[in-house]
Amino acid sequence: MTTLVIEDQTMVRELLVLACSEALPTATINSVGTCEGARSSCRREPPNLVILDLVLPDGDGLDLVPEIFSMAPDVKIIALSSHIDEFTLHRALSSRVHGILDKNEQPVRILREAIETVLAGQRYVSSLVQRLKASAREDPAAFDKILSDREQEVLKLIGEGLTNEQVARRLKISASTAKHHRLNIMAKLDIHSTPQLIHYAIEKGFTRVSEGPVRPFR
Repeated sequence: MTTLVIEDQTMVRELLVLACSEALPTATINSVGTCEGARSSCRREPPNLVILDLVLPDGDGLDLVPEIFSMAPDVKIIALSSHIDEFTLHRALSSRVHGILDKNEQPVRILREAIETVLAGQRYVSSLVQRLKASAREDPAAFDKILSDREQEVLKLIGEGLTNEQVARRLKISASTAKHHRLNIMAKLDIHSTPQLIHYAIEKGFTRVSEGPVRPFR
C-alpha cells in the first residue's frame, strides 16, 4: 500500500502524513506540496491512495485527478478543501474522487474514517458536503440545473474578468460565440450586468479570490 499526500501547507501536510501513518501503519507514505511534485511522485511510485488538497500553488487539484488516474488507474482519491462552494462541490461530485472532506470543519481523526470507507469501496462525504449537496439538490435555480457545461466554462472565465475576445481565445471559439454564451448565461441567471455576473461567479465558487490563512485540521 502506497499513499500520497498532496498538500502545500507544511504543517497541514505533516498532520495528514501522521494521520495516514496511524490509519495505515504498514503503508508507505509519500508527500508533496505541488501538482508537479504529485506528477513526479505518481510516475515514480503509483499510489493506491491519494489525499488531495484542491487548492495548490501551481494548479487546481481537481484538474490533476485525470492525470493521477492515468498513472494509477485503481487509486482511491480523497479530496480536501477549505472552500467547499457550490461549483467545487459540483466538480468534485462529477469527478471520480472517492471522498470529499472540508478542512475547516472536520477534525483530523475523521480522515481515518474516510480512508477506511473508501478502501472498503464506498464513497465518503463529510457532513458539510452532505448539507451543501442536499441544498443544491433542492434549489431549482442551482446553476448546474440551468447552465450547460460550456456555459459553466464561460462563466468561470468571465468571473476572472476576461472579455469576450479573451474567452474566445481561451476556449478556441469565435468572439461572437463567446458573446452569445455570455448573453445566454445572463438571461438564464436573470443577471443584467457584467459586474453582477462576476459577483455571482465568485459567490458560487467559479472564480476564486485571493485566500486568507487556512485554519489547519484540529
